[in-house]
Amino acid sequence: MNNLRVVPIPAGSSILHEHQQQQEWWRQVLDPGGEIVNGWNRIFFAICMIALYIDPLFFYLIRLEPHHNCLSMEYHLAGFLVLTRTLVDLFSSIHILIKFRTAYIAPNSTVFGRGDLVTDTNLIAARYLKRNFAIDLAAALPLPQCVVWGIMPMAVARTSNHVNHTITLLIILQYIPRLIIIFPLNWRIIKNTGVVAKTAWTGAAYNLILYLLASHALGAIWYLMSVERIYSCWRDYCALEGRSVCNTGYFDCLSTLPGHDAWHNSTLVFQRCDGHTGVYNFGMFEIALHDHIASVNFFEKYFYCLWFGLKSLSSYGQSMEASAKVTETIFGILVCIMGLLFFSLLIGNVQTYLQSTTARLEEWRVKRRDTEEWMRHRQLPPNLQERVRRFVQYNWLSTRGVKEEEILHELPLDIRREVQKHLCLDLVRRVPFFSKMDNQLLDAICQRLVSSLNTKGTYIVREGDPVNEMLFIIRGQLESSTTDGGRSGFFNSITLKVGDFCGEELLNWALMATSHLNLPASTRTVKCITEVEAFALRADDLKFFAAQFKRLHSKRLQHSFRYYSHQWRTWGACILQAAWRRHRRRKLADELSRQESMLSLQDLDYGDDDDDDDPSRRGGSALTAALLAKRFAKKAKRGTSTLWKLKILAGESTSPIPKLFKPDEPTF
Repeated sequence: MNNLRVVPIPAGSSILHEHQQQQEWWRQVLDPGGEIVNGWNRIFFAICMIALYIDPLFFYLIRLEPHHNCLSMEYHLAGFLVLTRTLVDLFSSIHILIKFRTAYIAPNSTVFGRGDLVTDTNLIAARYLKRNFAIDLAAALPLPQCVVWGIMPMAVARTSNHVNHTITLLIILQYIPRLIIIFPLNWRIIKNTGVVAKTAWTGAAYNLILYLLASHALGAIWYLMSVERIYSCWRDYCALEGRSVCNTGYFDCLSTLPGHDAWHNSTLVFQRCDGHTGVYNFGMFEIALHDHIASVNFFEKYFYCLWFGLKSLSSYGQSMEASAKVTETIFGILVCIMGLLFFSLLIGNVQTYLQSTTARLEEWRVKRRDTEEWMRHRQLPPNLQERVRRFVQYNWLSTRGVKEEEILHELPLDIRREVQKHLCLDLVRRVPFFSKMDNQLLDAICQRLVSSLNTKGTYIVREGDPVNEMLFIIRGQLESSTTDGGRSGFFNSITLKVGDFCGEELLNWALMATSHLNLPASTRTVKCITEVEAFALRADDLKFFAAQFKRLHSKRLQHSFRYYSHQWRTWGACILQAAWRRHRRRKLADELSRQESMLSLQDLDYGDDDDDDDPSRRGGSALTAALLAKRFAKKAKRGTSTLWKLKILAGESTSPIPKLFKPDEPTF
């Protein structure tokens, strides 16, 4: 043993995998926490459950022939069971070979972390032979096959009851190591993967299958004991008739003993053991005799025995009427104990698994009830109570009670970054202002975005309040309005949709090199028109971006910020409207000046003819001047009406626009 050594390879590391790739597949040492071993453990766990189901079926091989009153064997069923059991034992043999090639964790290395793997094959084999090899070998031995292939052909010389006793003994003895294998295998699966059943419904079905498996084994044992009780009755009354008259070999359907037919026609054994005379006490097996369970086909007696097992376990054995025989009483006691244990485990585990599916819903109901009691205790007004209820309902429908921030906080940094990138990157790129940034800056923004839910009618921020977050809309609509600090005669309102953002004052504040702790005041009032889902960037995060990424100070982003900022858009729109009105006024003044000059020229023309003092000519000149004045007034009125209509169509107010101050220039 001096040349044996322990290779300190951390459990679950890639070093073992790289080492395996350099060897042949039959010489590889498997990691006990790797995907191959975990997958095989789950497969072998299902195979063990099948084996626990197959073994009790051997108890149904013996049956009663109703017309000949003898015992026979189900050879077709025996062939199927032998084939199935052989395949199961083949998997058990493969499991033994895999365990000879599965590394283990050195016990003295588990002080910190998961410990180091022992990959020396000699140490692995020595440890396995000392600990679990005997149990695995006992569970994998093909003992029932040996009975069917070796003892059943000799049934002519020996009664079928002897064969039945042999199979029963071997099945019971081998059932114990199979049960022992299940528990450590289940523990290893839970240790490596966390759970046996990954979903709540799978866990409930798994516990129900275990309960049905126990009922199946109990029903098979009850059937075997029923046949044994009938055979005991035959044997007892046969002994009363004497060996010279009755031979127990007559109870075998394959018997060729002389005198069988004569004895069968004259004996009273079968009349005394039919269950109707009441001479022999069959105890809890009397129902099997009355219903002729031992004489029907396989499927009828199987489902009948399964029903009996379920009924006995569910009622804790209260439906059974046992006789004074010790074996029958002990069987009844075991049924009561098993029923109490398995039924309690079934109800408890299934209830736990099913409650886990509605745990979030119950938590929300309790929270909603507490909220209602709190609102009644504080005597909130009805409209405010309705707003609170609407928000609680909307929050539940959007998140289903899952606290996303807690889940992300528990993840490693790299996984958290990838998850947030997957969730937020496409949404962030839909915001036009962010579409101008590079991927590195967008990744950093995605890491610090937090979800924000708001119901209809909620005010995100009011004009003059400090802005503590910048909001990017991904679903819903917002109304953003301003009065320019409460100035009379001024009101501007716009609708923010998907891809828009609000709270740009915070970005301006974050980009200032001399920014102080006081947050900027909002220049607009933002209210939810519909239910809104958005991502929010908080003030500290924006300050971090401004200090960490100098690309935020570029002229390109400055122009993008001005273009998509609604504060700058409002200021620009007011400047354009004022310039347009000044242009219209100058144009109207020029038109009036031109028309006045034309009238002056006409007056000069008429003034040259005034040298003639003819009264008729002076009267014609006055009439002409009156007509020209009337025509000028009509044109002036038509121009004013046209200008008024143009202003109305353009959406301009007739009142003068108050001057709107230019927004603060960010120090990009």
